[in-house]
Amino acid sequence: MFFVHGLTGVESGVLMLMALDRYVAICYPLHYATILTNPIIAKAALATFLRGKLLMIPFPFLVKHLPFCHRNIISHTYCDHMSVVKSCASIKINVIYGLMVALLIGVFGICCIFVSYMMILRAVVILSSADARQKAFSTCTAHISAIIITYVPAFFTFFTHRFGKHTIPPSLHIIVANLYLLLPPTLNRIVYGVKTKQIRVS
Repeated sequence: MFFVHGLTGVESGVLMLMALDRYVAICYPLHYATILTNPIIAKAALATFLRGKLLMIPFPFLVKHLPFCHRNIISHTYCDHMSVVKSCASIKINVIYGLMVALLIGVFGICCIFVSYMMILRAVVILSSADARQKAFSTCTAHISAIIITYVPAFFTFFTHRFGKHTIPPSLHIIVANLYLLLPPTLNRIVYGVKTKQIRVS
């Protein structure tokens, strides 16, 4: 459970860093190498990794202290936090902390991505050349596709577990949760591969 959620938290941070990279590449192309130096990239990567992992540390401990009185078989294909915490006792703390982590990682990431793309859009609109505008938009399409592939099933899984668990069938929860884990790593290589000229040609 820790590694599954920790790595998805890191993945969200990577998408946020990629949005920052696109912003610097499009808005400050001549200063790209001086703004995003190797030490800055290494520090940002380390901070993203630590954020994704540190926020997940309480989950195993919160689950460990719950009393379980039913069979210990979860309904999911992997150890999703909300599937594991089917306990006899109150799971209010687990739900609140899980929601807080979803907001800190997911919503914060989406807000940062949105702000960076608004600034990119503003910079692209003032470009005089239609070809330059096309090239700038083309740079962002793969990243936007990766964001949609990652965040749509993730938010569905996070919020329906907490707010719509009585109205949505469990099988749909499981299918979308599996898509949330499997779609991004499967489709990202296709999305970014199609954008690479050498791969398209071969």
